[in-house]
Amino acid sequence: FMSETVAALCLSAGYHDTGNRMWETLTLLFALIPCALVQLSLVFIHRDVSRDRPLVLLLHLLQLGPLV
Repeated sequence: FMSETVAALCLSAGYHDTGNRMWETLTLLFALIPCALVQLSLVFIHRDVSRDRPLVLLLHLLQLGPLV
């Protein structure tokens, strides 16, 4: 999960360096939107919001929820 996100960010940085704004934007969108949806589903499925666990909620906000 994390290696796919890092690879997408590196690819997007490569597109930024070469001036391909369209591919950079598409790469970021297709990398970050699924990450955000996974984190939201983990928060609501595991009910981490209802518990008093601020560290777990912070990890979800930092896109590190699957590591928990």
